[in-house]
Amino acid sequence: MCLAVPGKVVSIDDSSEPLTGLIDFGGVQKQACLEYVSDVRVGEYVIVHVGFALQRLDEESALASLKLFEELGLLEEEFGDAWEQAAKEAGTA
Repeated sequence: MCLAVPGKVVSIDDSSEPLTGLIDFGGVQKQACLEYVSDVRVGEYVIVHVGFALQRLDEESALASLKLFEELGLLEEEFGDAWEQAAKEAGTA
């Protein structure tokens, strides 16, 4: 599944082209393109879909969404090891 997931901007690489940053998704950190939200600041929340930060999100909404995604197991599905997950589902792990 490919979800748009809220995450907190941990760092921004101003020297990169395109502009990128490190985003924390409730403990999992990944690089994302920040070109669509180029004025975002460290500590703000953004919604990321397939590696692109699409828009800002207030902290309360971001944390509520992350909590719900975690309760539904969607974060593990989105960021977990796909091969390990497939092996578990196939009963070979």
